[in-house]
Amino acid sequence: MNIEIKKLTPELAADYFDFFENRAFTDDSPYRCYCQMYQMSKEQVKTTLDNADGLDNGLISRKAAEQQIEASILRGYLTFVDGMAVVCFEIAPEYRGKGVATALLQRVIDDARAEGYTAVEGYPILRDERYEWDCTGPMRLYEKVGFIKVDEREKNIVMRKELK
Repeated sequence: MNIEIKKLTPELAADYFDFFENRAFTDDSPYRCYCQMYQMSKEQVKTTLDNADGLDNGLISRKAAEQQIEASILRGYLTFVDGMAVVCFEIAPEYRGKGVATALLQRVIDDARAEGYTAVEGYPILRDERYEWDCTGPMRLYEKVGFIKVDEREKNIVMRKELK
C-alpha cells in the first residue's frame, strides 16, 4: 500500500470533494461534512446559514468549503492511498485499520514541529464502540503516537503531544 500525504491546495479540491461525496460516508452514514466549520467563527457560521437561499446543510457546507479552499483559508491534508484521497480520520471503510490515520496524524506532528509549534492537541470523543462520524479519531490513535490525556470534559478528551 502506497501512502502519500499532501497539504490541501486549490489544485487538490476535486480530490477533496470526491472523498467526501463518494467514499467517506459509504457505510450508510446520513451525515455529510466538509470540515469547513472548524475554520469559521460563530458569526461566520450564522452569516453563512442566513445566506443559504434554501439550500440543504450539505450543499451549504460544500459551498463554504469551495470558497475556503479557493481562498486558502481551509487548511488541512489529503492522504492518498494508492492514488485515492483520504481527508480526515473519517477513513473510508475499505482503508480502515491499515495505518492511514496514523500516517496522517504523524505528518501533522512532523509539520507542526518543523513550523516551530511547541505542542499539538487532538480532541477525540470517548466512546465504547466505533462511531460512524468519528472524524476526530479514537483516543487510541493519539496514544499510539505519543499523545497524553491532559483533560476530560464529559465525553470529550483533550490529548496533547509536546514537540521538543
